[in-house]
Amino acid sequence: MAHFLDRFLGDPNKKHLQRYEKRVNEINALTDEYAALSDEALKAKTAEFKQRLAAGETLDDLLPEAFATAREAARRTLGQFHYDVQLMGAMALHESNIAEMRTGEGKTLTATLAVYLNALSGEGVHVVTVNDYLAKRDAVWMGQVYDFLGLTVGIIQHESGYRYDRTAVPHEDTVDEARDALGSFKVEHAYLQTVSRKETYDADITYGTNNEFGFDYLRDNMVGSPEQRVQRELSFCIVDEIDSILIDEARTPLIISAPSQTPSDLYRTFAQLVRILKENDDYNIDEKMRAVTLTDTGVEKIEKALGVENLYVAGGIQMVHHIEQALKAETLYKIDREYVVREGEIVIVDEFTGRMMEGRRFSEGLHQAIEAKEGVEIKQESETLGTITFQNYFRLYDKLSGMTGTAKTEEEEFQKIYDMNVIVVPTNRENRRADGEDRIYKSNATKLRAIVEEVKAAQERGQPVLLGTVSIEKNEELSKALTKAGIRHEILNAKNHEREGEIVAQAGRKGSVTVATNMAGRGVDIILGGNPSTPEEQEEIKALGGLYVIGTERHESRRIDHQLRGRAGRQGDPGRTQFFVSLDDDLMRVFGSERMKRAMEALRVPDDMPIENKMISKSIESAQKRVEGHNFDIRKRLLDYDDVLNKQREAVYGERRTIVDADTAAHPEAMRAQVMDYITAEIEGVVAFHTLDGTDWNVREIFENMKTIVQVDQQTRDRFMEYDGAKAPKAEAAAQARTELVETLEAHVEKKYAQLETVFENRAELTGIERQVLIRSIDTLWVEHLSAMRKLRSAVGLQGYGQRDPLVEYKRQSFSMFQTMLAEVQKQVATTIFKIGDAIKMAKLPGLSDRVDMGSVRAVSPAVHTNRFGRNDVCHCGSGKKFKKCHGV
Repeated sequence: MAHFLDRFLGDPNKKHLQRYEKRVNEINALTDEYAALSDEALKAKTAEFKQRLAAGETLDDLLPEAFATAREAARRTLGQFHYDVQLMGAMALHESNIAEMRTGEGKTLTATLAVYLNALSGEGVHVVTVNDYLAKRDAVWMGQVYDFLGLTVGIIQHESGYRYDRTAVPHEDTVDEARDALGSFKVEHAYLQTVSRKETYDADITYGTNNEFGFDYLRDNMVGSPEQRVQRELSFCIVDEIDSILIDEARTPLIISAPSQTPSDLYRTFAQLVRILKENDDYNIDEKMRAVTLTDTGVEKIEKALGVENLYVAGGIQMVHHIEQALKAETLYKIDREYVVREGEIVIVDEFTGRMMEGRRFSEGLHQAIEAKEGVEIKQESETLGTITFQNYFRLYDKLSGMTGTAKTEEEEFQKIYDMNVIVVPTNRENRRADGEDRIYKSNATKLRAIVEEVKAAQERGQPVLLGTVSIEKNEELSKALTKAGIRHEILNAKNHEREGEIVAQAGRKGSVTVATNMAGRGVDIILGGNPSTPEEQEEIKALGGLYVIGTERHESRRIDHQLRGRAGRQGDPGRTQFFVSLDDDLMRVFGSERMKRAMEALRVPDDMPIENKMISKSIESAQKRVEGHNFDIRKRLLDYDDVLNKQREAVYGERRTIVDADTAAHPEAMRAQVMDYITAEIEGVVAFHTLDGTDWNVREIFENMKTIVQVDQQTRDRFMEYDGAKAPKAEAAAQARTELVETLEAHVEKKYAQLETVFENRAELTGIERQVLIRSIDTLWVEHLSAMRKLRSAVGLQGYGQRDPLVEYKRQSFSMFQTMLAEVQKQVATTIFKIGDAIKMAKLPGLSDRVDMGSVRAVSPAVHTNRFGRNDVCHCGSGKKFKKCHGV
């Protein structure tokens, strides 16, 4: 359709290039003027551009001058001067497009122009590479351009961070000469100075891999204070080899996980504990809301059994949560009703159909609680602390662009998912590469023999050969065949990137044979004659026909085949490519090789004679298109599912960030207001739920629920109990009575809060508690929600067998689960804040520790003796009352 429309609307790629050409002329017009500037005057341009930006000019306004500045800086530091087509490529990057530039056209150098221009904003530029080696190589190699112009460069690595520092290198001139010669594949580590991760991100430009940027984003959304965050706002990003990262790796999400911190024996302890509790005395059941809540008496019993003085301090929010789940398992979830025990496992029963839901598990620790209750094996799972797909991470940037040698075949996907166009940038010199028609053999064995003979002949005449394989297994199989034939060769399979880069850089030497998986050594140019090489060596290899690239089978993606072909014929050099295909190859086997094999047998084609036919090559390409379309559908479907979780993640991370970033010094009431919002919402939810029926209100249950937050005086209870049951008010009177009840309960909470605040010497202490309760509640339940969502995703595919769209079902169920999670957060904050506050009050009494552990769950020994007041001890104030009835209220 796109090509059809191009005939009427014009080729959009051509229109972009025509527009870029006008700006190239503007830049070229500045060349002589900028070449005449002193180093100091050229460096001063950076400060000038920043001032002009602050005065209201835009990056687009500055583009010609900024590009001319960076171009001249590259000439002075690298000895390289950007071609006109590289200027075009940089414009495509600046405009949030994908610049498709053939192998050897200088993508790394091209990026410096767009990086420099966008770094002037001071908001930070991220340059993403496919591995740590390329991140270091590019930062050290191109870092001299940025450093010359007064910009800082950081490099994020797996366990460290670096800054580029020219001044740290003794004899810098000598090292710099070596770098200019070998910088395309050799990293001069002397320029890398170790710094903190935050300092790395604070640099004007930060290089790193997609994994490191993504994981740091997730970790930043798990911190307890703004100072612990390392990334700044995500502003502008250039993804090198963007097809590899956003297409090939799109199916693999980033996941930060940890082993579950709740020991199995703790689940069993809780399962036994809750059996000693009595309904109405120790806990209340609200069957309508499917909820169970501990009373003060129940809390006391558990504290006594565990040997702790205050449950909310000794075990933290998580312990209380798991005890409540054990109680829920014991009282609300019955065998052969909500679940069955089959072959030592708990299997959920669908409440509507009565069918067993294989593979599904209850969320939020409930499944483990039921396993403990029934005495079966407790399956501990790793907890997902945070997860995001590359698609959704990179869509967080204000501006996203990328570069690669092969993206046009995936343009539809880039447009639909990322709203990015692919701009095909012309080559600097005419392409002289000769691409042969596929040679198709009957079997893999005959194909291998033919490849070995072809390589042997090329090596004998001195022509360098690069062989591409689709997997490490095929890589090693071919290597054995070459070794058996006595052919010297290097083998690469993407295991050691730095060594890999060096081998690939020398793959253009006379007589060399290099066997590589298709993706190995990506990002490193193959220079004819080797790297470095003399002009005489280069001319000798050109006379032999340049680099000979052999593909040992067709990949399921045309893009990968194009990448392999692109290794030959860089920058107008001669080159040759040839694919050897057998009917045993995976792609051929799946798509009609039997029909072709029968045709070859009917024609009596000898086993060792290949078929070279354009029609067959086209049918192979057609098969590749079908596979690509299928893979796109899979990635799109995965994204549809992840978008559901992504909206939830944005909501949770946004709420959490608001809490973490709240300026409580300037606004000390910020945390109090947040907590009160949660408590108010909980009260409104409880009242609404139990007054839904216009003729039958359950006021008694409302007050039972309120016990978990604050005690309500008898006078208030009596006043509203007149509405209980069938005595519920009607119509407008009902709305008024409901509002009055909510406001009365909120007033009780406000009064209790005011009492709590008087205990602390300064508001900051209570603010810290409020912040921790909010963060811990969100974190605990979000982690459990992620686990539940993962299980839902695994199980929902079965809905397809029931004639229901799995995605629709996933959206429906996940929305319900998310609402439940939010309600649980609300409830946990409401029921925890006063209990922890009371514990802090105890800890602040004379002679007692003023440090309270609000850490994560840990096992509690049966008899832990602490130096704190018990709830049944006589209160310290001298009133003669028990502490729980006096200052423990």
